[in-house]
Amino acid sequence: MRAHYPVSLHGVGLSLGSADPLDERHLSRLAALVARVEPMLVSEHLSWSSIGGHHANDLLPLPFTQEALDHVVARIGATQDRLGRRILVENVSTYARLPDSRIPEAQFVAEVVRRSGCGLLLDVNNVFVNAANHGFDPSGYLAALDGTLVGEMHLAGFERADGLLVDTHAAPVADEVWPLYEEAVRRFGARPTLIEWDANIPPLDTLLGEAARARTVAA
Repeated sequence: MRAHYPVSLHGVGLSLGSADPLDERHLSRLAALVARVEPMLVSEHLSWSSIGGHHANDLLPLPFTQEALDHVVARIGATQDRLGRRILVENVSTYARLPDSRIPEAQFVAEVVRRSGCGLLLDVNNVFVNAANHGFDPSGYLAALDGTLVGEMHLAGFERADGLLVDTHAAPVADEVWPLYEEAVRRFGARPTLIEWDANIPPLDTLLGEAARARTVAA
């Protein structure tokens, strides 16, 4: 596949925000994969999923504090040094705001990317979901980002549960999310875009229709 198409590797296992040491075995295996595939992009999530060697099957939120900012910047730097290349980090969907958070999410994400020298995988659906769940302006979020550092975008479907929007990757991209994607493309230019659909997978024609709509916007 790599001989015919550029490849983007997207990980869920680095647990960049964890207080555990970086998993050297995982990093070694990832470095070997990167060396073999020579991907166009390598990305991970701006979150944590392990503590004390125990892993949660979820991407858990960081507190938006200066301490967390310093911590994750150092971890991204160590990861990039180990891989010998820049990575992208993805903003994640969240359903609770940790009480010590003092930095607005967009500012936190932008500062992590700026200070670590990494790029941003902008998940537009996650911006919309978090804006609805936590009461901020999604357009203001986009305005706080440095568009030159956006290397890839994601779209996905959400569902409603208990008064929240939940990023399930099990539904079409919501009608309300498409205008935000259009705004992101206007601000930052077209970027490689992935539509994530991991459960309740529909017929192929439905997936191709979603991809065609994103391609039309990007064009």
